[in-house]
Amino acid sequence: MKIHEKYIRRCIELAKNGLGTTYPNPLVGSVIVYDNKIIGEGWHKKSGEPHAEVNAVNSVKDKSLLKKATIYVSLEPCSHFGKTPPCCDLIIQNKIPSVVIGTVDPNIKVAGNGIKKLMEAGIHVTVGILEAECNELNKRFFTFHEKKKPYIILKWAESHDGFIAPIEKSEKKPVWITNVYSRQLVHKWRTEEQAILVGTQTVIDDNPKLNARDWFGNNPIRVVLDQNNRIPKDSHILDNQAKTILFSGFKPNLEKENGIFETIDFKKNIAEQIVQSLYTNHIQSVIIEGGRQTLHTFIDANLWDEARIFVGNTPFKNGIKAPILDRKQFEKYCIGTDELLIFRNHD
Repeated sequence: MKIHEKYIRRCIELAKNGLGTTYPNPLVGSVIVYDNKIIGEGWHKKSGEPHAEVNAVNSVKDKSLLKKATIYVSLEPCSHFGKTPPCCDLIIQNKIPSVVIGTVDPNIKVAGNGIKKLMEAGIHVTVGILEAECNELNKRFFTFHEKKKPYIILKWAESHDGFIAPIEKSEKKPVWITNVYSRQLVHKWRTEEQAILVGTQTVIDDNPKLNARDWFGNNPIRVVLDQNNRIPKDSHILDNQAKTILFSGFKPNLEKENGIFETIDFKKNIAEQIVQSLYTNHIQSVIIEGGRQTLHTFIDANLWDEARIFVGNTPFKNGIKAPILDRKQFEKYCIGTDELLIFRNHD
């Protein structure tokens, strides 16, 4: 089993190259091994493009070795026709005799059918190698398919004495709490998640672009709460530069090429309605960068999976208090002078 773990771990490393570009598909890596040597490897790069197994097979120079090789894949090979043919068929056609799988695909279109198809073709299948790590790799995909909601990440920065913003500002732009390295990391995160969400006041106070400027990658879908349509029409989030979903109490008299306008009842559970709408719009992950009220909307509803909190080393002395998480367990990292705390919600 240790040798299997070695190669599945490599599959996970490869799969991470697709973070932020494979939506709505999962992250998948694959390696092909013959005589204890990797002869091919690949990962899924983008929806509509070849899957990991296809890229791995195509990378093998001597295809005759496939009949004596083992293919490793971090997630169960697909068995259905989507934008690309089933990977199971490719494995069977190439007469690869052994398949080692990290974890089962939760998508109802697969969900064990790929394993069944391979076994019925006489292929030796091993399942459940580094299963926890493979599930963690696709926590967004698994949450979407198993819990019928996006993977929700809360993110904020607070001063050393627990404030997220001063009470008054002279300009419509953020007041930086963290250093340049932490801010760059946030932009990297934006390229990894499918959507980013803020509230009305954040847009009014900061006029954010909500894009990834300090890291190469895709810009997230922008999601904004605006109960009474108070956001100025010249705000960056209405510039048509990225797909934007705007939640309001009533439909605004506004048409935007890249805009989706959703009405919700702000007197009911706001977080639940937003989460359901994001799921309906096929959004698998969202990072919430709103102010205290927006963040607590999701904290109070217990609708969050992960919280990433930066703590700067400068005190504010007064201002808007940071949100409160009733959690004792967290991971702690140092980024220069900043601390990064990561909480996980296992409820």
